[in-house]
Amino acid sequence: MECRIILVDDHSLFRNGLRELLERCEGCRVVGEAASGEEFLAMMEGMEADIVFMDFSMPGLDGAQTTERALARRPELRIITLSMFGEESYYSRMVEAGARGFLLKDSDIGDVLEAIGTVMGGGSYFSPQLLSSLTGRMRTRDDAADDQLSSREREILVAVCRGLSNQEIADELFISKRTVDKHRANILEKTGCKNTASLVVYAIRNGIVEI
Repeated sequence: MECRIILVDDHSLFRNGLRELLERCEGCRVVGEAASGEEFLAMMEGMEADIVFMDFSMPGLDGAQTTERALARRPELRIITLSMFGEESYYSRMVEAGARGFLLKDSDIGDVLEAIGTVMGGGSYFSPQLLSSLTGRMRTRDDAADDQLSSREREILVAVCRGLSNQEIADELFISKRTVDKHRANILEKTGCKNTASLVVYAIRNGIVEI
């Protein structure tokens, strides 16, 4: 199955390099490029795509603002963030905006392809370097998290962080998918998280998973 990709970055040299790498990979096709958030939003309506690689730091609309507006129009888009930054506030903004993948710009092509496969499969992807950065920067543990989630909910949260689908979690824990769906909804409500990516950040911040 072909993956249709759009590149959004204000540096043409970076876009050209990433395009060349991706088009050497079987099953990947770059169908469009944009140098700003505004340009991407203007072109997206007439273009079919599966994955968008989104720079965070751009003139005009930044990556988070662009992601929010794009997903309001096309919620099925899978947006993978690209950046050289490592600040917690930046990643939190992109998580809240709805990004599903997070890659540092110095990631190798193997990480890029792994991110594409994970996100296309419905999961969220954090590059290994980024996970290490998040672990170091986000160790402020919320003691209330121990009491906030039940032991079963914590067990399911760990499985979510491992990238398992609800059906895979159900099979592993010998419970029904409907039960997992209910637990996952409860976890989202209790933590205030909006999606899988924000659950991963929550779990790292509170020491529920170790990287």
